[in-house]
Amino acid sequence: MTYSDILLAAEQKSQPVTHLGERIGWVVGLLLFVALCYWLMRQGWKWRGTLQSDVPPLAEIPARTGGPRLTLTGRYHGSTTAGQWLDRVVAHGLGTRSRVDLTLTDEGLAVVRPGATDFFVPAARLRGARLDKGIAGKVLTEGGLLVITWEHGGKEYDSGFRSDRAAEHGDWVAALNNPENVKEGAR
Repeated sequence: MTYSDILLAAEQKSQPVTHLGERIGWVVGLLLFVALCYWLMRQGWKWRGTLQSDVPPLAEIPARTGGPRLTLTGRYHGSTTAGQWLDRVVAHGLGTRSRVDLTLTDEGLAVVRPGATDFFVPAARLRGARLDKGIAGKVLTEGGLLVITWEHGGKEYDSGFRSDRAAEHGDWVAALNNPENVKEGAR
């Protein structure tokens, strides 16, 4: 080994393998891009809420709703315009996913959502229920989602729920689709 080979080897060892400044630049650029994407998604969500400003405020749960006929604990996956499973409704918190406690009484459907807006659907406004596989942003196996159709402010909406015990879904569909169980004027 010659002296020049030793100097070349020493010079190669002293040079950094990566350029720290270049790497930091790429990381900062990527973080800025991700932040821009999240900001644009937030703006889109707010814009959708503005477009849906014609949705009237939701009914609050009355102090007395009668005895429960059915109860369900699970997840609320959102609401859409009836028949349009991708047209998510975000006005008044209807687009916020959350845990849910549903209670069906003779007066209507109480939707209690910890950390989100609770609401009440009077029995006369319930239009029915079905088992489906998806609603905006959530796709499950066939029949894995309980979809309840209801009317509010002259428009019909579909709300998607998934029980912690999926076997309960059939009871809800039967109860909400039986004309005797839904007050007159609901169909």
